[in-house]
Amino acid sequence: MDQIELGDVTVTRVKEYYGSVEMGPADFFPGSPDDAWDEHQSWLAPDFLDAGTGECRSAIQTWLLRSEGRTILVDTGVGNHKDRPYAPVWNRLYTNYLDNLAAAGVRPEDVDIVVNTHLHIDHVGWNTYLDGRTWVPTFPNAQYLMTRQDFDFWNPADNHEPVLGRGNQNVFEDSVAPVHEAGLAHLWDGSYRIDRNLRLDLAPGHTPGSSVLTLESAGDRALFVGDLVHTPLQLVEPETNSCFCEDPAESRATRHKLLGRAAEDNTLVFPAHFGGHGGAVVERDGSRFAIKEWAGFSRIA
Repeated sequence: MDQIELGDVTVTRVKEYYGSVEMGPADFFPGSPDDAWDEHQSWLAPDFLDAGTGECRSAIQTWLLRSEGRTILVDTGVGNHKDRPYAPVWNRLYTNYLDNLAAAGVRPEDVDIVVNTHLHIDHVGWNTYLDGRTWVPTFPNAQYLMTRQDFDFWNPADNHEPVLGRGNQNVFEDSVAPVHEAGLAHLWDGSYRIDRNLRLDLAPGHTPGSSVLTLESAGDRALFVGDLVHTPLQLVEPETNSCFCEDPAESRATRHKLLGRAAEDNTLVFPAHFGGHGGAVVERDGSRFAIKEWAGFSRIA
């Protein structure tokens, strides 16, 4: 499996899906600058942009961390057999994700912690699997870490009206509530220390409870930023939001803050959905950022 060592932590990339998200830049990133995609196409294609179809390309993947003897999954993708009527690309998906996890040496019962950076459709799917007609936790021995803000926001009982509209329909019911009802969910707020190497912090904007995971170990640093960044274009054009951000102004402010910190500390940035090499080290370029170097993972295919 494709993995790197960061201090005392092993980071492995576990793929669920890679390919088109069936959206072009104008729809996915409606605020992106005119001609930006054409200007940067030479390095965005083919990993992040299909130059032929004009559609964005994205990876659905889990970051598997091994730290202080524990097995930790960061985000759990889309999942199999999930009814997603308003997200056709993910509707009733069937992938070999659990086989890929097994190839990395991990059985479901081996997982100690699941981190859901936020509770969107493509970050919580493998929280559960279908056992007969019942959704049950996929990782029965794990503690599932979710922010209280996102749990409350996406709970249908609270009647919020998200930017996604019905795009997240059924997600809370089949991928979040069963974990909570099984007593495996831990709802946190502010920040949460997993161990001496790993810490979770709120990073709101994309959703009210979006979070980032900071890795600091033996001089190495990484930020697992979920959907704070969907595409590398947002590194060079950090004012650009995706169409899925609940609070666009807060999303921009959070992105600038965390990318600024990463640039100052020579920190690897791992978004949830980067294909290619999976992440990058950034540096300041005036009010923007530039890619200093790509992460050490092989290009995903």
